[in-house]
Amino acid sequence: MEKEVLHILDEKKLEVTLLRLCHQLIENHGDFANSALLAIQPRGVYLGRRIYGLLRKLRPELEIPYGELDVTFYRDDFRRKKEPLLASATKVDFYLEEKRIILIDDVLYTGRTVRAAMDAMLTMGRPQSVELLALVDRKRMRELPIEAVYIGLQVDTMDSEKVIVRLKEGGGQDTVQIEQR
Repeated sequence: MEKEVLHILDEKKLEVTLLRLCHQLIENHGDFANSALLAIQPRGVYLGRRIYGLLRKLRPELEIPYGELDVTFYRDDFRRKKEPLLASATKVDFYLEEKRIILIDDVLYTGRTVRAAMDAMLTMGRPQSVELLALVDRKRMRELPIEAVYIGLQVDTMDSEKVIVRLKEGGGQDTVQIEQR
């Protein structure tokens, strides 16, 4: 039986959505003098790299700190998996102390990945503030009181559905869709 797929963002709509998010970041963070982007491994990294690249195109004169954060061993479910988890690299070459951090992830679902990211981030320093940028917010499925400040798209989904974000950087084509599990 073939899975039912609902396409919610195609390449063109995704590009417009990402540009809108970048303009919101520029509006709220100005010259990024005290701000930094921190993408959550693994899938938030493709989105983070795209956002960073678009910001550099829109404002090439700005120095925008960008990093990638692995949360594997900060997850509350990492010991419950049948297969051993493989960690990704954490690449943060700036101090987080007193910075306004923008955490980036592709889908906000239960909030548990963001909680793990905050735990991992706090081992590197204490930021002034933390804001979340999520391309897709599955707004009715939260297990923790976590909310995104920058949202590309909010969707109502059932637990039996999965939101799939594919980006060129990850080897796919730019698309966001909902599939039945």
